[in-house]
Amino acid sequence: MFSAEAVTQEFNFKAIRSSGSGGQHVNKVSSKVELSFNLSESIVLNTFQKETIINKLAHRLTKDAVLILQCDDSRSQHKNKSIVIKRTIALLKSALVIPKKRIPTKIPKAVIKKRLKNKRLQSERKANRKKPGLD
Repeated sequence: MFSAEAVTQEFNFKAIRSSGSGGQHVNKVSSKVELSFNLSESIVLNTFQKETIINKLAHRLTKDAVLILQCDDSRSQHKNKSIVIKRTIALLKSALVIPKKRIPTKIPKAVIKKRLKNKRLQSERKANRKKPGLD
């Protein structure tokens, strides 16, 4: 994996004003935090990790392979900064997880026999419900 502290050093932060309605305070304070992380210029990640992240997070990256996340959940800029750092690290870790290859299992012969036996019994039950023929 990668070191979260080392990756955090490569993050770029920008504080901007939150959107939406608010009081007098909202026009004076920049509490929204925007995090940008340039994957192509990262020193901490190796080339395999970069390619994996770029492939899995292609819909979240810019054309220059920059990951941008924003947070305005809290009124505090420091809380928003810590929240967006946690989200980014969780996103990067989940992108680097390589899923295990699925090995298809065989259906046991006893299970197949049981299913066929039940089908036969059910069909016999339904056949017995019919009116007898006049032949």
